[in-house]
Amino acid sequence: MATENDHRTIWALPAPAVRKPRHTREQIAEAALRIADQEGFEAVTMKRIAAELGAGTMTMYYYVRNKTDVVALMHDAMLADALVPDDELRGSWRTAMSAIARRSRQVLMAHPWSVASLTEAQFGPNAMRHFEQSLAAVAGTGLPTAARFELIAAVDDYVSGNAMHAVEALTRAKAAEADPAMVEAAVSYGIAQLQSGDFPQLSAIYAQSTASGEPAGPAMTEDALTSQFERGLEAILDGLAARMNIG
Repeated sequence: MATENDHRTIWALPAPAVRKPRHTREQIAEAALRIADQEGFEAVTMKRIAAELGAGTMTMYYYVRNKTDVVALMHDAMLADALVPDDELRGSWRTAMSAIARRSRQVLMAHPWSVASLTEAQFGPNAMRHFEQSLAAVAGTGLPTAARFELIAAVDDYVSGNAMHAVEALTRAKAAEADPAMVEAAVSYGIAQLQSGDFPQLSAIYAQSTASGEPAGPAMTEDALTSQFERGLEAILDGLAARMNIG
């Protein structure tokens, strides 16, 4: 059994030595992800994972040392899902980076709690594979190593930021649908604020929207947010191509 004083990553530790362990690290990660998806990240505890797997709480410590190990396994399981088929990396750098960006966003959106909750997760083998795929995508650009890293980071930052805002928008839309009175109260407050004269830009947009009968912004639906993501991704890639002088 590993101890708290052993600071190696979970993947550097040997798997349980029994011939046929009752549980695997993959099963622990899957159980933890199910709990987080259904009940929120804070619900992921050793006790709750053990219950999900039909095991005793202390049994979990035979496989992992603490929640840090569990979080690392969860993160790596998600990144396994984020990997794209190799044939999607064989086109242009833009095609390959677009495929990686789309798949990464899909995984983040499937686990909406993850953007804010896995910031301290240890990098594992699938994190390395994910980064390897990104490096393979930009290998043909002719850019020096530092510039390739910057290109990848710019796309990654856009993906994570977009996913975070999309999750927030969908959460707000769901809450609004469930509680129309809350929406009415928020709208009334917003209109009162616009009448103060402190928000000329917002007031102009609101007046134009009211006059035309058209919504001022895109619908807060998954399809609309995905379309917005695609337009932004194209703009990001256009800007990177121009700035870095790559085709």
